[in-house]
Amino acid sequence: MPALAPAQVEEAVLAQPPVRRADLLAAEVPVALVFNGIGHAVMMATPLDLEDFALGFALSEGLLDEAAQCYGIDVHAIDGAQAGLPPGTDAAEVRLEIATGCFERLKQRRRSLAGRTGCGVCGVESLAALDLATPARPPRDWAAAIDLPVVLRAFDQLAPRQLLNAQAGTLHAAAWARLDGEVTDVLEDVGRHNALDKLLGRLARQRRLAEPGFVLLSSRGSHELVRKCARLGLAAMATISAPTALAVRLAEQSGMQLWGMCRAPRGVRYTPR
Repeated sequence: MPALAPAQVEEAVLAQPPVRRADLLAAEVPVALVFNGIGHAVMMATPLDLEDFALGFALSEGLLDEAAQCYGIDVHAIDGAQAGLPPGTDAAEVRLEIATGCFERLKQRRRSLAGRTGCGVCGVESLAALDLATPARPPRDWAAAIDLPVVLRAFDQLAPRQLLNAQAGTLHAAAWARLDGEVTDVLEDVGRHNALDKLLGRLARQRRLAEPGFVLLSSRGSHELVRKCARLGLAAMATISAPTALAVRLAEQSGMQLWGMCRAPRGVRYTPR
């Protein structure tokens, strides 16, 4: 299933005649996440790195406590017409086999997460069901090495490595950087939450969640992004735009270092070291 789709567009420039040309658009397809044969969520996502996405989602949403509780992941293309979708609509189903205890916990959750690409709490039925828990983590001595030069060095590398966004212009990126600012992984998706889940899943599958480093995001710093990182014990996150007040509060509670407005030569650290 391609991550980009061809299109014919008409490009207009003031004081010049319109020009018809070929273009590429980011694919955005329904991705059903199925745990032990039971559908749990349908997300609108770019159909790339879906194994990473599914595992990252399961971990960052607390469905799994560790990657070892996932025994297998299979991705299947779905005929949109047979699934009742409009003609020409692609779809995918990601099937995960998870530990029995995790599956029982999942079934007890009365929460629909269908289509969550925006505020991060769609489908929550009451204030009591709103999960804003961010467990406090012990400080990491190495996190003090994440200063402004390191953060900006990492962001300098991000845009050139957003290969899909360079072609389509509508994708977010989540990246992992080492303490020297060297970017090692870049995952892209139309949704910023999805891009982060893909990155978290990639790190989890490679058993790298505990390695020194930090997350970069080509977005604002929403509370949901902070919560996902905090839940997996990550020490620092940096975003290209500003965070929300709730995101800062959650980062402080978890002990996470949070950077925002990272546009050279400037950057803002919103939490203490």
